[in-house]
Amino acid sequence: MPFVLWSLLLAAVLPLIWAGVSKAGTRYDNHKPREVAARAEGYRQRAGWAQQNAWEALPTWTAAVVAAWLMKVPEAAMNAAAAVFVLARVAHGLLYIANQASLRSLAWLVGMLAVLYLFLRAGGLIG
Repeated sequence: MPFVLWSLLLAAVLPLIWAGVSKAGTRYDNHKPREVAARAEGYRQRAGWAQQNAWEALPTWTAAVVAAWLMKVPEAAMNAAAAVFVLARVAHGLLYIANQASLRSLAWLVGMLAVLYLFLRAGGLIG
């Protein structure tokens, strides 16, 4: 299976990883998970925010992959974009947790450029 399809699974797992970071090492009440998250501070709070952002990025990436797949964008191009997207999203989460706002925004932009690239290739606007 091409890496671009595996990237969909990786992108779906990232929010779960960031959620784990936000909850690790703290008292957690599964009866009131949102209250626990609302009281989080520091890196745990930022990990929660990284989780939310990762969920928000997933549908856009999925749509880009589907469009590229349906329009028969070359597999190598899709795989390259997928590698860029996955690495950018991992960096985004790590930089969010590390409180590196400017670098985090750069990582977000790189991920979105991978999305844009797939859509442009799917639309035949770039070769």
